[in-house]
Amino acid sequence: MTKLPNNIQLYLEEHLGGIIMKKILSILLCSLLLFTIVGCGSSAKKYTAEEYGNKLKDAGVTIENMEVTTTENDKNQLLGRPNQYTSKVTFTNGSIEVFANKEDATNRKEYIDNIGKKMPLVAEYNYVNDTGALLRLDKKLNPDEAKKYEDAFMKIK
Repeated sequence: MTKLPNNIQLYLEEHLGGIIMKKILSILLCSLLLFTIVGCGSSAKKYTAEEYGNKLKDAGVTIENMEVTTTENDKNQLLGRPNQYTSKVTFTNGSIEVFANKEDATNRKEYIDNIGKKMPLVAEYNYVNDTGALLRLDKKLNPDEAKKYEDAFMKIK
């Protein structure tokens, strides 16, 4: 390979090297921006328990006497506690508890299900969706009625 004169070689290294570095840096910054935007996006909106209740009502299932749970009226004293629900509503046939993530909602469902297995008198229908909301329904509902609630709940996006 022939060696270029020093002044030409220096020119190429300074100018072409700078252009290549700028292109590489541009590609890296664009990639970082793309990953940031994609990472912040979510396919499902996060609703409060009250919003879930209203959406179920809009879907045609019975939601009567809905009451928003606050720290003052939370019988379980779990509202806002670590790994517990961030919002809750109760209604005639059950309740909706919203958690920060699906794992916390699933843990709560499993806890309630285990109590129901040991004490069938307190058993209930429990459903967790992908965004970390738990729908709890009274066992007095027949399976077909509970299925209507479940279907409407799982369709909320």
